[in-house]
Amino acid sequence: MSDITAGDRAVLCDMVRVELWNGARGATDHRVLREMEEQLETVPTTPEVWTLARELARRARSKGITVSAADLVIAACADHHRLGIIHCDSHFDQLEKLRSGSS
Repeated sequence: MSDITAGDRAVLCDMVRVELWNGARGATDHRVLREMEEQLETVPTTPEVWTLARELARRARSKGITVSAADLVIAACADHHRLGIIHCDSHFDQLEKLRSGSS
């Protein structure tokens, strides 16, 4: 997927929110996250997203790729909503190949 945002806007999914809150270290981080959540849309993690996540997990495992459940859900949510993923995690590079159908 080449689009980085949904209609030229940044969005979150619930799994990204959980990961960000899990890494928050103090009052400043908490304030920044609350402000970000107020400003950014959260796209839904629908039943279809969970189905896609399971399919990505199957494809990844068949290729010998181990990816966290959180990354699988994030990639599936992006796929479902036709979004790109801004990241610095090599798992998403591996998953992009599986999402796009190449190996």
